[in-house]
Amino acid sequence: MNLPLADRLQLQLQLPMPRARYGLDVWLCVSLATLLAWGLIMVASASVAQAEKLTGNPFYFFYRQLMFIGIGGVVGFAIYCVPMKQWQNTSLWFYVFALFLLVLVPGVGVSVNAARRWIDLGVFRLQASEAARLALIIYLAGYIARRQLQLQHSFSGLLVPLAALLPICILLMLEPDFGATAILLGVAFLMLFLGGARVHYYLALMLLAGAALAALAVAAPYRLKRLLNFTDPWADVENGGWQLAQSLIAVGRGDWDGVGLGNSVQKLLYLPETHTDFIFAIWAEEFGLFGVVVLLGLFALLVWRAFRIGREAESRNQFFSAHLCYAMGSWLGLQVLINVIDHRMPLQEAVNAPRFHHQWQPDEIGYERWALSEDVRRALIDRGHRLAPSERGFGNVNAVAVDETGRWLGAADPRR
Repeated sequence: MNLPLADRLQLQLQLPMPRARYGLDVWLCVSLATLLAWGLIMVASASVAQAEKLTGNPFYFFYRQLMFIGIGGVVGFAIYCVPMKQWQNTSLWFYVFALFLLVLVPGVGVSVNAARRWIDLGVFRLQASEAARLALIIYLAGYIARRQLQLQHSFSGLLVPLAALLPICILLMLEPDFGATAILLGVAFLMLFLGGARVHYYLALMLLAGAALAALAVAAPYRLKRLLNFTDPWADVENGGWQLAQSLIAVGRGDWDGVGLGNSVQKLLYLPETHTDFIFAIWAEEFGLFGVVVLLGLFALLVWRAFRIGREAESRNQFFSAHLCYAMGSWLGLQVLINVIDHRMPLQEAVNAPRFHHQWQPDEIGYERWALSEDVRRALIDRGHRLAPSERGFGNVNAVAVDETGRWLGAADPRR
């Protein structure tokens, strides 16, 4: 159809405009990309001696981590494209998936260092607790969105999700994975608190859970020994206290400005697991206190943006999206607390250092967290919710505004 230019422009103005779908949070993306880049560099630096000893190739772990980042990026983008409504509608199935995954571990899991936590998929090993924890968080966010009034006004509303957590925790302890259990309970309790659980019910159950974790911590001889080594690693420095002592030496050598990238001494087979559990000690040795402050700032920025996006969703009554974001930020914050802030904590060997060290599994679990957070932000824009100028990221300035029915309201004016 050959119409004059003026008629074609008029026809285009009358047609409904597509919804804006790509509203990425600039600060979240920049901090995540920076952590990924520096994490890749640190894996190469921290693992060079170990990789050469094990494989003859000093960059073996670097190439694996690069592959995992690529796989995780593809999975994260796919998750970002899924509408939030789909996650909410299938939240109950995620709980079933978490149970199924953890039930598989005792039968088909791979045993490493007396713990059976991984499922060997050939190309990589999947740590079942990470995927199950994410699935359970999606279920809890769906429960809070559906049963918020019951959660806020009755004891049963708080008891039901905690009862659902019980078999998951039992399966995790059978691996055993005390660190994953502690973090899962911490995130779950914080989600329920933000969901409006009554304080006296909440505190009573939280104290009960804390007492149970404390009893479990001293029940197993190896966990009790780890606690004793935590209090004084130098008392048994040649055996149980070796890792903690060597990590403290690495942190101390870093001083204010570090010894420089690649110049760490402790990574030369003095400190075990330099590219996984104790990579923060190598970072502190090579970049010093200033580098540690920058690293913590990047993690804090990620947590803040997750909570900020969640708060924006909650103000629009999108409670599933809001509590999902709160959970992502809480999960990261607790892992950083255990792995980075106090490198002498007795759980540091049981919990993955998020977004920063080499894992024997692709990074899609971590990508899923932030892809879901960005998915929430995109959903806010899709539904026509105009964000404040300080909250706009990539692609938001010319976002199209629509109402709940999809009716076009015109281009969003960034000056309003």
